[in-house]
Amino acid sequence: MKYEHMAEAEFLERPNRFVAYVLLAGRKEKVHVKNTGRCRELLRKGARVWLAQSPNPNRSTRYDLVAVKKGERLINMDSQAPNKAVEEWLYKKELFPGLVLVRPETRYGNSRFDFYVETEEEKIFIEVKGVTLEEDGVVRFPDAPSERAVKHVEELIAARQDGYRVFVLFVIQMKGVKYFAPNKATHPAFAEALKRAKEAGVELLAYDCQVTQDSMSLNAPVPVCLEESTSEDILFQITEPLLKWYDANRRILPWREQVTPYRVWVSEIMLQQTRVEAVKPYYERFMETLPDIGALARAEEEVLLKLWEGLGYYNRVRNMQKAAVQIMEEYGGRMPDTVEELLRLKGIGSYTAGAIASIAYGRRAPAVDGNVLRVVSRLRRDERLISDPKVKTAVEKDLLLVMPKDRPGDFNQAMMEIGATVCIPNGAPRCEACPLGEICMAHRTKTEASYPKKAAKKPRTIEEKTVLVIQDENKTVIKKRPGKGLLAGMYEFPSMEGFRSAKEVGRFLAENGLKMIRIKPLEEAKHIFTHKEWHMKGYLVRVDELEPKLPEKNKEHWLFIEPAETKSQYPIPSAFAAYTKYLSMKLGKERYREE
Repeated sequence: MKYEHMAEAEFLERPNRFVAYVLLAGRKEKVHVKNTGRCRELLRKGARVWLAQSPNPNRSTRYDLVAVKKGERLINMDSQAPNKAVEEWLYKKELFPGLVLVRPETRYGNSRFDFYVETEEEKIFIEVKGVTLEEDGVVRFPDAPSERAVKHVEELIAARQDGYRVFVLFVIQMKGVKYFAPNKATHPAFAEALKRAKEAGVELLAYDCQVTQDSMSLNAPVPVCLEESTSEDILFQITEPLLKWYDANRRILPWREQVTPYRVWVSEIMLQQTRVEAVKPYYERFMETLPDIGALARAEEEVLLKLWEGLGYYNRVRNMQKAAVQIMEEYGGRMPDTVEELLRLKGIGSYTAGAIASIAYGRRAPAVDGNVLRVVSRLRRDERLISDPKVKTAVEKDLLLVMPKDRPGDFNQAMMEIGATVCIPNGAPRCEACPLGEICMAHRTKTEASYPKKAAKKPRTIEEKTVLVIQDENKTVIKKRPGKGLLAGMYEFPSMEGFRSAKEVGRFLAENGLKMIRIKPLEEAKHIFTHKEWHMKGYLVRVDELEPKLPEKNKEHWLFIEPAETKSQYPIPSAFAAYTKYLSMKLGKERYREE
């Protein structure tokens, strides 16, 4: 909303709720105050105020006092402005994309609510409350007892019980506040009514406003805190120190220096379950080979698996390719820019969708991974299990409220960064380097090691196997794993279930037409997957000749290759890394380090 014909003046006094005197152009001028609240902290002698000239020439006062400067903060104090700004905002369809009707001033029961709204599926009531009372960045309502406000809340509860979707929308007539809280000191009955309303399903929202000397418009969500001085308000205080720390301490990473949706996507998928330093060489090689979505969609599977070799979780890169094909076919090769559309892509969940939308497209979308859950859990001493999907959903909702409109991607990356480098797991956080140390409830109580809360892990299934490195003078034997299941489509050495003796290995080879010349025991190895462990013992077996004597029935399963071929073909998972060295083969991280 915008005013016409503005004038700047100096506040002198306010003899009653409706009238004030100001010094305008060197003369004392009587003006109308468009706010019946007390506003004592705003209207102080000498304060700079802004006046809107009335279009009615017959009024006793020519001007309305509509805005005031409090310190460095410009505050709109026109009690009619919130409803006008909300009506303009509703028509933008940001809150209700399916909006079909907006009707101001609609009666329900014994109350008249500010807006009745309909979407394609819902009927909604909205009560708007303008907020001008601010102290140390915290805003409160009301600034004076208001039985009418309590009555409205009670009626809203009744409307919710009748099946309407119901909102109380606090319009904060200024920008850059920490959070909203009911003014318990002034009107405890209103605070209690809000708590009852929330429990009944009434939705409580607060938005700050972009305020200029002649305009006001809704800007961004502000957290609503019903219980101050508890863990509920901790997140409201993190944004400023977190971003300041991130600006000074952010790591230089290849996917951060040249941001595109594709580069963010690839990095985030690789970073799942893998450390940043380990990912760097994989990422650079992947981007060099498959520089864009089209190249990923067209790539041969074995090229993909070879590029991924050593990262594990190979279905992730397969799903990436499926998503790339979706993007090419459904989006003309351009990655979608909303969380809703990103979630439609194969292999993209809420975390990856939030990361792409916020970092690459600047959209306000949370990206909550294990690092972020750990940080939030310690900040709030959260007793909930972080493995519970409902907890992750709740944290996403909470972070969305505090995420800055102008730097959502940096906010998400800062949360990830502080979790990866400062608020690290296993009870050893670097609290002395944390910008949130003074806020963190776990740090204040010296209970960092007790958070986050985790469910007891189920014991992994243990599988014992005997791995055979079989070779003749020139070649070695590998086989391809099944197309589904663990390490699907990868290559491995032949193996036998259980721990086998050299004699048992000899019989196994003889059954497969191979004549053993000598056999050498190799060291035992262990590889841990999410839900199972492989415990392995190995043998290096020399045979006189490989392929000619192999029975016909096994030819389709065993391949006879030069060891050097594994460098560019035949991706072998890192689970077998303990045994590849006997063929001078380099896998995953070892190969990248050597090169």
